[in-house]
Amino acid sequence: MPKVYRQLSFEDRCEIARRLAEGQSARKIAAALDRPPSTITREIRRNAGRKTGYKPAYANEQTKARRWTGSKLVRKPELGEAVLGALAKGWSPEQVAGRLKRENGKTLVSHETIYRFIYAELVRTRNYDWRLYLPRAKAKRGYRGRAGGSPASFIQDRLPLGERPNEATDRATSGHWEADLMAFSLYRQTLLALHERHSRLMLMRRTDGKHADGIAALLHDLLVSVPGDMRRSITFDNGTEFARHYLLHDLGLKTFFCDPHAPWQKGGIENAIGRMRRFLPRKTNLEAVSPAQCKAFVAAYNATPRKCLDFQTPAEVFLAQVLHFKCESIWPPSRS
Repeated sequence: MPKVYRQLSFEDRCEIARRLAEGQSARKIAAALDRPPSTITREIRRNAGRKTGYKPAYANEQTKARRWTGSKLVRKPELGEAVLGALAKGWSPEQVAGRLKRENGKTLVSHETIYRFIYAELVRTRNYDWRLYLPRAKAKRGYRGRAGGSPASFIQDRLPLGERPNEATDRATSGHWEADLMAFSLYRQTLLALHERHSRLMLMRRTDGKHADGIAALLHDLLVSVPGDMRRSITFDNGTEFARHYLLHDLGLKTFFCDPHAPWQKGGIENAIGRMRRFLPRKTNLEAVSPAQCKAFVAAYNATPRKCLDFQTPAEVFLAQVLHFKCESIWPPSRS
């Protein structure tokens, strides 16, 4: 019969360390553990620290390190190139993993594997540019909230979010939007962002400031070309730049506002702006960004697969809805 080798466990290593501390010989320890003496001497020689001696936790880590053959993305260069190429487009690790699974019919890599690879490279190389492969360019995960005031009492005809239809809350119906301003460090530099809750499509336009009349006009221009069935409601925070919201009612849009100090209630647009920060960080000078570049950034966002859409892109889902409504509008055919 072939020999059966049984690896030393962490408990075995703890026992070795205890008996070594008592001054027992390798042969005596081997007899207590029912192991060959050569196994014990080899374990101590290979895994003992030069200054600390034999420690079970250190020995365990040393054994694991010798068996590690590198990240999956290193062992499979083609997969690594595909993953890093998608990350460079602004996709998150979850989007990359999901899209690869959708295209290949099986899981090629998990998002956690991608995260671990990026964090490991960041530590191993001490090159913090690796964090730029992640959507928020953070060296570690987490969120820091910020408190702020709310001028809700100054907004005319304000309807709270609690009165918004349930169909907008569950995202099952298209035509419900969220809006917010994407601010930058330089004074009066902002972008107006619109987010459709069902498809996650985003529209964006440069503003000339935060005046309520100008913002309402921009919103009107962005939404007037959208099919009527795709204009049902729009949700804002309580910034005074949205105080002329009622000027959108002629488009068939109902307007609603988050509760004071609760911008997270329009989480879709908050998330979308956070993702756009990869292309347009807060310190960006918008004067140096051309309209064509801005359109390219929005197009990249709308062409990014999303887990919540079964790894379809927002553009694909939105276009399918528009075509659906167009087909409905011409069926049945008119008698003429």
